[in-house]
Amino acid sequence: MPERIILHIDMDAFFASVEQRDNPTLQNKPIAVVGPAERTVVVTSSYEARALGVKTGMNKYEAKRACPQVIFVQANHEKYTEACDEIVKILYTFSPDLEVYSIDESFLDIAGVIPLFGEPLEIGKKIKQAIREKVKLSCSIGIAPNKLLAKLASSHHKPDGLFQITDDAIPALLHDLAVQELWGIGKRTQELLNSMGIYTCSQLSKADPLFLRKRFGIFGESLKEMAQGKDDASVMPFGYEPKARSIGHSMTLPRDTSSDDEILKHILELSDMVARRMRREGLVGRTVTVIVRYKDFQTFSRQKKLPDSSDDTRKIYLYAKAILKSMSLVKPVRLLGVSISGLERHQGELFLFEEDRKAKSLNSTLDMVHQRFGDTMLTFASLIHHKEYDKVISPSWRPYGAKKY
Repeated sequence: MPERIILHIDMDAFFASVEQRDNPTLQNKPIAVVGPAERTVVVTSSYEARALGVKTGMNKYEAKRACPQVIFVQANHEKYTEACDEIVKILYTFSPDLEVYSIDESFLDIAGVIPLFGEPLEIGKKIKQAIREKVKLSCSIGIAPNKLLAKLASSHHKPDGLFQITDDAIPALLHDLAVQELWGIGKRTQELLNSMGIYTCSQLSKADPLFLRKRFGIFGESLKEMAQGKDDASVMPFGYEPKARSIGHSMTLPRDTSSDDEILKHILELSDMVARRMRREGLVGRTVTVIVRYKDFQTFSRQKKLPDSSDDTRKIYLYAKAILKSMSLVKPVRLLGVSISGLERHQGELFLFEEDRKAKSLNSTLDMVHQRFGDTMLTFASLIHHKEYDKVISPSWRPYGAKKY
């Protein structure tokens, strides 16, 4: 029996498919899922819309220009996370070796369950059938000896595809495959490889490893192995993933602004979101970072260390505010972000000052209210009339742990 047999389960146009499932009038229509803000972008689009030129990342005006009949549907992240939870439960019935890679992608190692459920393609069919029957959604499944090739296999015959890459098929499959088709090779890496005369996996697999290392550092060695279809990455079940290095939130503002008051309101909101996530996970952090993007997309960040690790909204905000005040903002701001790194487990604390004890008590009370009644029941006075920004699920989202929020 092979050491690993990896399935990559990729939900087809996930957000759009959920909307079409829940609203029959949208079925077989070109729809684009967007956020609530005026300057939102397309989060995903249905296959009908994709066929007419609507792509993820387009703003509404670009999408409308590409497809005048496109139907915009506001994202409902509660529905998507609920569907993801149902899918995860189904996958766990086939194998405990499950890695939920994102809200619409998972890896499953089935090497140990072949005697129970049958051959890999048969297992893939059973998973697709279970998801279709219980969640009313379709997925594409790729099967291969490793995660890299499983992800490549799932892109074949989408939507509703099922494709297996066996060991003996790897050389022929990769020979003329464009390098950018491999998971992990983005546009910048593709451009650098193309500038070196490397366009296909066969060319990359024959490249001088010393030359690749000189151009790409240690990643150069990985590139050569990837082009040969090699990947040693293990499926990482919940509890075995690397610890989060930082927790952060960012937002594209409803409109570009140079107003200090407006910017600080957003910084407060972001600081509170970060602090609440930390408290939910029992984490404290030491280094506060503020990210600013101008309307021309120039982006930069600054950071400052707290005297002691903290999960307190007020402390994080005051340091973020100080960082912002130290910046010379010369153009209208388009995007803001706040994150905190240097994370560690909260070990409990002795309060030297009454102010710190009160802050801890207040944060705990607010967290309980938010958990029971929602995020808008209690908020800071300056945010009462503050318009909610365009929330989008992060690519790092997981249905558990710090990345869930």
